[in-house]
Amino acid sequence: MNEDITLVIADDHPIFRQGLRQILERTAGLRVVAEAADGAEALAQLHALRPQIAVLDVEMPLKDGFALAREVRDAALPIHIVFLTMYQEERFFNAALDLGVKGYVLKDSAIAEIVTCLHNVAAGKPFVSPQMSGYLIKRIQGNVSDEPEEIQMLTVAERRVLKLLAAGKTSKQIAEDLGVSVRTIEHHRANAADKLDLKGGNALLQFAIQQQAVL
Repeated sequence: MNEDITLVIADDHPIFRQGLRQILERTAGLRVVAEAADGAEALAQLHALRPQIAVLDVEMPLKDGFALAREVRDAALPIHIVFLTMYQEERFFNAALDLGVKGYVLKDSAIAEIVTCLHNVAAGKPFVSPQMSGYLIKRIQGNVSDEPEEIQMLTVAERRVLKLLAAGKTSKQIAEDLGVSVRTIEHHRANAADKLDLKGGNALLQFAIQQQAVL
């Protein structure tokens, strides 16, 4: 008898996360061993529980999906990563695959597609939503973006914040320009620094200035 595929689900939207867990737990052959509301909690669970697959949202507090995928790769954890996300942009897709993500599924996909993805990935076969297949063909043909990998991992909001940071604006000024709170800007800055593995108060500013032409 085949053992169940073990899963950890990480998503900061509790209704979506809990609903997905309930559906997957009713699906034969799948077993959710834990769920997490942020990236730091998810990383701790991955180290402790070693599930076969981590189902991750891209945008999460503390550590996002890209940061988690990088840490799993760098630590050589025997865990397959599946992104379950609303992001359809090619640069996110390419950045995910560059980090070794095995599944890329859109959140509006039918549950049957998500389940198929999990079974394929557990069997060592990559899976992407049909809507993303054009990007996959471009990768196979070698027609991929020449943007640096670290730039591709940044969200639209993070790139906008870094561009304004490079222009010499403070977090307060950026918040006023974008109509959001200073806390939101600091969250974007922290996420960007984490993705880029930048330490120290001025490292992110220096990076933004150096890369402002491609932000």
